[in-house]
Amino acid sequence: MNRPHTHSLDQHDLDMHSPSTHPSGTNPTDIVITVAAPGGVDQLRVTPRDPQAPGAGEVRLRHQAIGVNFVDTYHRRGLYPLPGNVPGVEGVGVIEALGAGVTGLTVGQRVAYAGTAGGYASTRLLPADRALPLPDAVSSRDAAASLLRGLTTQMLLAATHAVGPHTVLLVSAAAGGLGIMVTRWARQLGARVIGTASTAEKAALARHHGADAVIIGRDADVAAEVASLTGGRGVDYAIDGVGGDALPRFIAATRSGGTVASIGRAGGPVAVEAAEGLARDRGVTFTRPSILARLADIGIYHAAATEVMAQLARGLTADIGGSYPLAEAAQAHAALEAGRTTGALLLLP
Repeated sequence: MNRPHTHSLDQHDLDMHSPSTHPSGTNPTDIVITVAAPGGVDQLRVTPRDPQAPGAGEVRLRHQAIGVNFVDTYHRRGLYPLPGNVPGVEGVGVIEALGAGVTGLTVGQRVAYAGTAGGYASTRLLPADRALPLPDAVSSRDAAASLLRGLTTQMLLAATHAVGPHTVLLVSAAAGGLGIMVTRWARQLGARVIGTASTAEKAALARHHGADAVIIGRDADVAAEVASLTGGRGVDYAIDGVGGDALPRFIAATRSGGTVASIGRAGGPVAVEAAEGLARDRGVTFTRPSILARLADIGIYHAAATEVMAQLARGLTADIGGSYPLAEAAQAHAALEAGRTTGALLLLP
């Protein structure tokens, strides 16, 4: 895996103005990554593809950076339905062509998007109403690493459970791309954050980004450690993106009247009925919010994106843990699923 990128003004200028195309608008190295069949990383295929002509209401985007998210691995494995056969729900690029009827956008404009599959490609067609103009203050790589995580964070900390100065929050995988953003945003709101991490190195990174305390180890007794940290009270709100055996521990660590949000299954399937029963016994609200379902509402998408873009412009961006060439998407998936990464991963066309 490549080391994290440091963004200079020169790199930002490059992000904004250089789509790396030939004068004709095409590139002989254009590729798309497809899923041949549900399964492992060996099912990802690298195929040449010429740029497509946008239809009515569409734009063609040449990617500068593509976000890698756990949902991409769920799509590849067939755990979630994938519209089409190209994974990737987040990216940033430059508009190359406009379809009929598109207004308010221009060729050469830098835009971001989230929540729409088809991103693992040098170029893609995108519904024009999903294209979000990118502020000059936000680099393309930061936006590609942060937009979906920012939208997820906004959902979790505002729509799912209102977090404020009196909230004690438990966050799984606090050194991951989403965990870091949730921690930073929650601390900005005045919350106390307890994170979990698999190693001491990841725990140090989580503390660096604002976690007040970190519980270390995949087999840690989370409820007991939370009880020790909260005087036996438990947390007000727990966000679990791991699933599997971790989810019951998060429910057990939450006080009566609190909330547990289950948002992923990186550590294994979520036993929903068992989780609901445990939550009910403890007087805990159990919820499974879906960011992709939320973003299907175009009004919510734009309202939430406005708030997130403002946060990104103020510097609240995801930590970029590494990047891979687009053609090495399989290696990126393997590293993410093996837990070898911290922060967010990018694919670079």
